[in-house]
Amino acid sequence: FPVTIPTLTNITAGNVLANVYVVPSGDTAGNTNVTLLQIEIASLDTYQIYQGGEKLLLNNGDTIQANANGASSITTVCSYTTI
Repeated sequence: FPVTIPTLTNITAGNVLANVYVVPSGDTAGNTNVTLLQIEIASLDTYQIYQGGEKLLLNNGDTIQANANGASSITTVCSYTTI
């Protein structure tokens, strides 16, 4: 299914480093599926991975996963549609 590329928002008062992974079904997040590695997001700023309406196609069970070096420091939003 097509997914719009997510945005990451740093909701804290300090800069954070974030990672984003596109993980195939049954796999785990790691070096083989990282799409962003240690991207620095400034305090109260939003980072959009791609622009211009680009889409990512995922199979059933695939996931987009994100983490950061600060607990509860980022929020993320993406949308999807099924075909």
